[in-house]
Amino acid sequence: MTAARRTLVALGRGAALAGLALLGLAAALVMLTAALLTFLLGLVFALPPAVRLTRAVTGLARDLSGRWSGVPVDDPYLPAPSPPVPQADGWYRDGRTLYKKPTIPAFNKRWNWMIKDPATWRDLAYLLAAPVTCGLVAAAPLLTAAYGVLRLAGGDPLGVVWILLAAGVAYWYAPWALRVHGGVAAVLLGPTEKTRLARRVSHLDAARTEVVDSQAAELRRIERDLHDGAQARLVAIGMTIGAAEQLLETDPRAARALLDKARDASAAALQDIRRLVRGIHPPVLAERGLGDAVRALALDSPLRVHVTVDVPERASAPLESAAYFAVSELLANAARHGDATEAWVDVSARGPALRVTVTDDGRGGADPGRGTGLRGIERRLGAFDGVFALSSPAGGPTTAVVELPRAFPLRVAPRSPWRMLGGVCWALWPIALFPQGLVAMVLKLAGSPVRSWFLGLYMPEPFQWPVIVGMMLLGGGLLTVALTTTARAMREKESGCG
Repeated sequence: MTAARRTLVALGRGAALAGLALLGLAAALVMLTAALLTFLLGLVFALPPAVRLTRAVTGLARDLSGRWSGVPVDDPYLPAPSPPVPQADGWYRDGRTLYKKPTIPAFNKRWNWMIKDPATWRDLAYLLAAPVTCGLVAAAPLLTAAYGVLRLAGGDPLGVVWILLAAGVAYWYAPWALRVHGGVAAVLLGPTEKTRLARRVSHLDAARTEVVDSQAAELRRIERDLHDGAQARLVAIGMTIGAAEQLLETDPRAARALLDKARDASAAALQDIRRLVRGIHPPVLAERGLGDAVRALALDSPLRVHVTVDVPERASAPLESAAYFAVSELLANAARHGDATEAWVDVSARGPALRVTVTDDGRGGADPGRGTGLRGIERRLGAFDGVFALSSPAGGPTTAVVELPRAFPLRVAPRSPWRMLGGVCWALWPIALFPQGLVAMVLKLAGSPVRSWFLGLYMPEPFQWPVIVGMMLLGGGLLTVALTTTARAMREKESGCG
């Protein structure tokens, strides 16, 4: 893409963001009206549609922040409430009131969910501020060029200066304005700590349930293996030794043969127990770490397995165990179901996270929904907030990525210089935007003779409006820089803390 086309695309996107800001302002006014009707007149049915409207507009702003500004913004809302559950008698309880149908209890739960969610009111704050912090900033070059055209149409040759100024700054300004929009969206539309905590609690609750179920299934497997394997062999050994004792005096040769058979059975039982112990927690994993344990898996696998290990230190034992059994299950699936002949295992660190990538040359088509092995990997990783990603197109190859966060010590984030710049901008933006910009504009439109300390009103007549608009742009720019630097400092803190 050429520089001119890139600039035109950025200008077009800036104009679209300005239009979205005006649309958001209209949605904010609708929500304010609905809030007044709700809290003053008790019309509770007016607010939920208005909240859904504002969430639709801010959802579009988040989407554009990720696609145009390169700053992805997650949904900040608390988890939606679960539907009402009837009591044993079939009635639905909401507080101290019983209902025969779930309509009103469901409405009350969703209404409280919308009203008590801080993200609802942060959405409203964003929509009220967006015309200045996003719309005015993003469309500044186009507004400047339009002002120059109007001056030219009025016979003022200085309009060419404004047009040239807009064209000169558009190359660097338009992409910067898009990044500013992303920073503002990240600060006002991103999830809060309360939302992250609520999602974390919800995730941990689901993970706890899955871990308990997985542990119960694992205990049943161990009990079944002991009952069908080692226990049966030990019972057979006892019976064989008993028979040998009876033959010891009458037929020593037969007794010796039975004892030989008992010795072989004891060795087989020992192998079963060792295999079971390896299935619970392999000794090589406990003694030598994940790298050597994966190499031991590679030696035992029927596939040609190439192992690469690059980790700074050992992770905690539960994390190593989860990664080990994930690799074991993936290699077993590749050999049994994928018709693979070769596999590659890469164990590495990505910051504080442990990442394991397993690739095989099998026929592909693996699907976690069709088997319990891959679902077991997901359940095991879910207890550690782990991520399991699988790519297995028909015909292969199959690539599985396991990532476990916070596997290694966190590094302390350095003090960010952006925080100081953000503090200065937070302190200065109201001065330029309100007294020198908006208040001076009102006095100018009203024709008031009062000039006080408003800089724009002391300028010669042709420069009064440019100075007033420039002050508004300066105030909006300082506010957007403050929001952007705050967002950048937050991202640096998060990346530094893992």
